[in-house]
Amino acid sequence: MADLHIVREHALGLAKARKIAFKWAEQVEADFSMTCSYTEGKTSDEVEFSRSGVNGQLRVTKDQFELRAQLGFLVGAFKHRIEAEIVKNLDALLAPKAHAPARNATGTGSTKNKTA
Repeated sequence: MADLHIVREHALGLAKARKIAFKWAEQVEADFSMTCSYTEGKTSDEVEFSRSGVNGQLRVTKDQFELRAQLGFLVGAFKHRIEAEIVKNLDALLAPKAHAPARNATGTGSTKNKTA
């Protein structure tokens, strides 16, 4: 049996982290046919996930995501590939969103001061 342990630090606070964890759970349910259950707590939340050959937990706190999973014998052969996919998905959800360029009073995209 192979084990996965992935930790990601963040500065989102629990409310925002909770939204990301819920979105992550929806993704793994849709993309990997996982069964997920979400439990909210005062200081942390936990997502339990499973499917044939895989079971684990994603613990979410105000400053950290910690994923632990156990992979069965057959699935364990793909540990590195599975780990890379989980990391990619989690990092994409945690990545700061790009903002559109600020518009000045004239409605143009430039923020430089204009002189007469």
